[in-house]
Amino acid sequence: MTKIIKHQFSFAHPVETVWEYLTDSELLASWLMKNDFKPIIGHEFQFRTGPVPAMNFDGVFYCKVLAIVPLKHLSYSWNSRSGDGNINMESVVNWNLVPTEKGTDLFLEHSGFAKKENLAIYNGLLLGWVEKLEKIAKLLNAAKDGNTNP
Repeated sequence: MTKIIKHQFSFAHPVETVWEYLTDSELLASWLMKNDFKPIIGHEFQFRTGPVPAMNFDGVFYCKVLAIVPLKHLSYSWNSRSGDGNINMESVVNWNLVPTEKGTDLFLEHSGFAKKENLAIYNGLLLGWVEKLEKIAKLLNAAKDGNTNP
């Protein structure tokens, strides 16, 4: 059975500002991971972190931009490889932004955790995404207050 991570987060900031944190490589690195992301459909990029030998993870997420509707929707593949170079997880991250009277509602759906060996990554990302979304909120609030170190 395929598992799906779904989260909703509300920001007291306009869609344009939240969108920047999803599509600007430097801002992405400030809350997620080092990357070479470009908001261009078909662009292949990587998120880089430390390897986790216990999970047979080489420390790189191999991604490709699948869809973009500026200020509304962003989708990319999110794949990982084992230490031996074989792809052992194929998933997709979807972001949807909805403007509200108070700012922006951000919806995350990360799907594709179909294999038993993906359960550890799924469990890590289930709470990991919440921590990352909270980090965006801290960065946004610090920027609003003129402080560059949240």
